[in-house]
Amino acid sequence: MKKVGIIGGSGFIGSYNTKRFLDGGYEVRVSTTDIYKKEKYDHLKQLPNSEHLQIVQLNVEDKSHIQDFLNGCHVVVHGGTPFQLDVKDPKTELFDPTIEGTENFLEAIQKTPGIEKVVFIASVAAYNTNFPLLPDNKSQGDQISEDDAPFLSEEGHPYAQAKFIANQAVEKFIAGNPNLSFEIVSVSPVGVMGKALSQRQDSTSMGLQFLFKNKIAPNPFIQMFYDNDIAFALVDVEDVAEGVYKAATIKGIHGRNYLLSSESYKVSDITLMLNNQEPMGQPTMVYSNDLATKELGINFNPAKVPLNRFSD
Repeated sequence: MKKVGIIGGSGFIGSYNTKRFLDGGYEVRVSTTDIYKKEKYDHLKQLPNSEHLQIVQLNVEDKSHIQDFLNGCHVVVHGGTPFQLDVKDPKTELFDPTIEGTENFLEAIQKTPGIEKVVFIASVAAYNTNFPLLPDNKSQGDQISEDDAPFLSEEGHPYAQAKFIANQAVEKFIAGNPNLSFEIVSVSPVGVMGKALSQRQDSTSMGLQFLFKNKIAPNPFIQMFYDNDIAFALVDVEDVAEGVYKAATIKGIHGRNYLLSSESYKVSDITLMLNNQEPMGQPTMVYSNDLATKELGINFNPAKVPLNRFSD
């Protein structure tokens, strides 16, 4: 059996990644920041084929830890950067673990024999730190694709800026190492929706769906969504996991960064669908999924599928 190491394999997206690779016949090694907090990862042991699952403690800011985690892996998925919107100290909570963790990881994979594919779970912020708003150089009705120059605004949320800078580090690494023995591919999902595989209470994606369903605004950033009834680009968490799996198993796509997106709906319509009601408006396609559809073979679910699943 081939072995995949998944950094961040027990979170909202990560749990679906773990499930997909177990279903695909892989041995799966999943990182956790604290092996004693079993409530963070115990749900993975209930998955089919979990006899091929291994849980390992990992500090992504410790190079020796990363090296030990990678040894023996054929495929590595890096999705272990924190996703949080309520931030007190951006440097220690977001920038250091996201950027330094990525740079340490890039250094470690060069020293690890046997790796065939590395997949980074980036973010739509790699293309647009204004998300869910449009980049400053785009207008309503425009579409964003992988051909567009990435847009960075220093006014963007710290999470978005951190993910943007980390993705730039990956691209710089690829450009500076043209003769790698393995492929590196990134995927950049928009707003990830659906139902969690665990009962964990720390998922930002689940929290955001709860807020939208109940029209709650805990801060000015979320209140802005309602005040402007912004169009929010959505993607099913199961489609993200499929994108990660395909990026890991399809050869000849080194250097790609795929946008993973389904439809965009106004927040008022997202609220309706989260309450199992029909949307008032029509969806748009703000972020193109043509490249992921063509090269990864993903048939993206309509937005209402994960939203209805969340409400079940």
